[in-house]
Amino acid sequence: MRVSEALASRRSTRAFLDRPVESELIRRLVEQAARAPSGGNLQPWRLYVLGGDALVGLKRIMAARVAATPKGEGTEYDVYPSALAIPYSERRFTIGEAMYESLGVSRDDRQGRRQWFNRNYQFFDAPLGVFCFIERYMGPPQWSDLGMYLQSLMLLLREEGLDSCAQECWALFHQTVSSYVDAPANLMLFAGMSIGYADPVHPVNKLFSHRAELDEFATFMGI
Repeated sequence: MRVSEALASRRSTRAFLDRPVESELIRRLVEQAARAPSGGNLQPWRLYVLGGDALVGLKRIMAARVAATPKGEGTEYDVYPSALAIPYSERRFTIGEAMYESLGVSRDDRQGRRQWFNRNYQFFDAPLGVFCFIERYMGPPQWSDLGMYLQSLMLLLREEGLDSCAQECWALFHQTVSSYVDAPANLMLFAGMSIGYADPVHPVNKLFSHRAELDEFATFMGI
């Protein structure tokens, strides 16, 4: 698969097949993704990869935690700015509404929307879950390195026919996750990720997110 094909076919997959991923394969891809660029070659990412009984145990805990604390534990960083302006707010609203429409969940069905959102914390039934942490004293440049690592991993997954969903919503339960994986106190949770094989018939996986036109985000000078 060409890089362009992997990029075009990558989706935020939210329904996975009950099909395992080989341990050796995921180990290889997690290692290969570390070729992602990072300023000064700091490689600031710290990964925890869960599968099997480790994943089942966390999902069991999360089912109880989400029921007891539906709003989460609070985040250690702002996933979105508090005053998200146009056009960013419109883009977020549009993709959210399109997703719930694909599921047949109406705008006034708050319970239905909450139930679907909570599936994040079951990794959408994926066989693997990944958590990405970073040292607390690192700054914005190193946080951008995390994004480049995760993007590299997602493209490598596509090359192998696998699918994924990056999930910053896990930051809402950073205490539970950090405790479960026994992460050192100097590490902060950035995001989680579901990994597996997409369910090809589930309607949510047919969702296509449109991108802004070139002239909306790029200015060319001298060319």
